Amino acid sequence: MRAAATTEPGRLQIIGAVLAALVLAFGTVAAFEISARESAADDVVSRSQPLSADAASIYRSLADADTTASSGFLAGAEEPREVAERYDRDIALASRLLVKAATNTDSSSESGRQIARLNEALPRYTGLIETARANNRLGRPLGGAYLRFANEQMTKDLLPAAQKLYDAETARLVEDDEDARFWPVLSLAAGAVAVGALVWAQRRNYRRTNRVFNHGLLAATAATTVVLLWLAVGHTVARAQLNDAEAHGQQSLKVLNDARINSLKARANENLTLVARGAVLTNDGKSDKYETDYASGMKELGEQLQRAERLADDGEGREPVEDAAEGVTEWQERHKDVTRTDRAGDYDGAVRKVVGAEGSTGESFDRVDAALEKALAHEQREFTRAARDGRGALAGLPIGAAALGVLGAVGAIVGINRRLSEYR
Repeated sequence: MRAAATTEPGRLQIIGAVLAALVLAFGTVAAFEISARESAADDVVSRSQPLSADAASIYRSLADADTTASSGFLAGAEEPREVAERYDRDIALASRLLVKAATNTDSSSESGRQIARLNEALPRYTGLIETARANNRLGRPLGGAYLRFANEQMTKDLLPAAQKLYDAETARLVEDDEDARFWPVLSLAAGAVAVGALVWAQRRNYRRTNRVFNHGLLAATAATTVVLLWLAVGHTVARAQLNDAEAHGQQSLKVLNDARINSLKARANENLTLVARGAVLTNDGKSDKYETDYASGMKELGEQLQRAERLADDGEGREPVEDAAEGVTEWQERHKDVTRTDRAGDYDGAVRKVVGAEGSTGESFDRVDAALEKALAHEQREFTRAARDGRGALAGLPIGAAALGVLGAVGAIVGINRRLSEYR
């Protein structure tokens, strides 16, 4: 190397080798880094977010099954067919989603452990519900005790496991999203060094020969610059779209899922208030536990709907949230009427105002639930669209970077060889 550096042809050979190595290294690093970003973006679209949504659906299905079971119990010995069918659909959906989640999750992970816990506890819960139903059909007060015990299993075992599953999958979604948005710093630095070296080599060539252009070095510079600009612009667009998906999709989905879950819990507590008839008290023994939990749940639901309305970025997303908020107000007014009727000693009248076909709190709950389902569907579409656009902005970049890197390296060698030929 020292001997070669003492002559101009030797120096040109060293410069050519260094330029080719720098351009090729840039193309290789860019291809690998963007492949990793593209893979993370693809995980956001096709794995992490769907699994997070499925985990939320598992929670919602279990909570809805518990709410529906208590509604059917209140309806009397002859449970309405539509109520029984809704309960069966909830259990079937939760079971199916648990199987799907298990096939896409490592059994030794936190998600895998919670799935195993849910698969073990769900049959016990359904068995308790069937026992409660059987006793209710026979008119035995023991049915209410079984229903309360089933609800206790749901709130203390099943729902906490479902919440941990949702939290774990959401954490994985956040991790994949951050990986996809992380700047390819090494690629950008390598590209800047490669372009700088090519510009220096052409300036050196001009100063020594007075030739303005060297076609090979010019082609190498053009190829390297194209990759660098493609990399910067492509990742900037992808990052912007993924930021949009996180800000206007992911955050809204989390708030709306939490709101829907709280509405289901509030409905279950409202039903159990009448089922228990004051038999279950708060820890201080002064208040009805289910009524207290209902009040706190409805307060939290109202706050979540306010946050969801602030996060909604268009009329299509804001309208169902506003409808849900109006439904909550209506529900609370009707619940006050239920409480007055029950305290007046008209238990059957209170039950009708909770599970009746018209003017009941159940009707208000269905309105809230339908509105939240519509809002969730809209935000899910918004998230998927933005995340796919973000993934699409990176499409073709890894292959393009590698191909242009090779082309640039060849151009640098050809350009230097053109100068070397002048010494022969």
